[in-house]
Amino acid sequence: MTDSALNSPASLLGALALELSADAARGRDALPQREAGALAERIAGDLAGFDGEAARLDLVTVGAHYDPVELLRPGWPLHHELDHLAARAPGEAGGRIVAFGTHEGRLPGALAPSADYAGGPLRLVPLVLSGDADVAAAVGARFERELMERGMAGAGTALHAQEAFGLAIEHARYLTLHDLLALTAMQYEHAGLAPLWPVLETALLSPQDEAWLDALPEPLVHYAGGVAHLALFSPAAWRERYAGDERDEARLLRGHAHFEARQRQFDAVLRAHGVAVSFDHCAQDADPRASVR
Repeated sequence: MTDSALNSPASLLGALALELSADAARGRDALPQREAGALAERIAGDLAGFDGEAARLDLVTVGAHYDPVELLRPGWPLHHELDHLAARAPGEAGGRIVAFGTHEGRLPGALAPSADYAGGPLRLVPLVLSGDADVAAAVGARFERELMERGMAGAGTALHAQEAFGLAIEHARYLTLHDLLALTAMQYEHAGLAPLWPVLETALLSPQDEAWLDALPEPLVHYAGGVAHLALFSPAAWRERYAGDERDEARLLRGHAHFEARQRQFDAVLRAHGVAVSFDHCAQDADPRASVR
């Protein structure tokens, strides 16, 4: 992983990705402290097996699994929370293994997985590697080049995670957040959401920048100032922009309903990723782009 919006010079962000079988039972989403520590020990062993220098860095993780949308949010809040909590953990930095688990059924800080996104086929155990900047940079560069290709978790780690969480795991592998972004982009393309991805990618990687989705027949979206502005059209304004020469009333009604459904889909995806959304009214005969600034 290179120094970017994803990482500080002395930390690397990633995850253990658990691909579940189609009929997997839900199991449990968080582990008690002792079990979380045992899983973290296995993760540390795997990472050191990929690159021995990784053992010189602190590994910080949590005995819990999350949906990808919970990790891929502006500012990487879940990883930031791990880093924040680890700063108060005892022990001398440099090769520590810090794992957070439940106490009396609750995870510390803001680490509780959201029930709103439970049950998906891909679950992620987030991790942070941190320490000496030169070591982190060297390990990160190698992980960025190689982890996607050879980052399968050890058989013992996969089995441990399966038994601990009570999940039917088909594959367990390690990903950098860059890898996870690329995987998510591909999945969204297959789901018909490719037009929205550049807006979402900007919100995640360059939140200070702007991005437009202005391509008929898609909804008009302008990301700026940390907010995704969606143009809200009246039926008349929508016809003016989107309907062209269509005059069949039934087809127009269906087209408008489809457009509104697409807007709701975009709204749901953006909010799931923690991106603020504003619906801005666009009057008939007005410049739509001027309405969503």
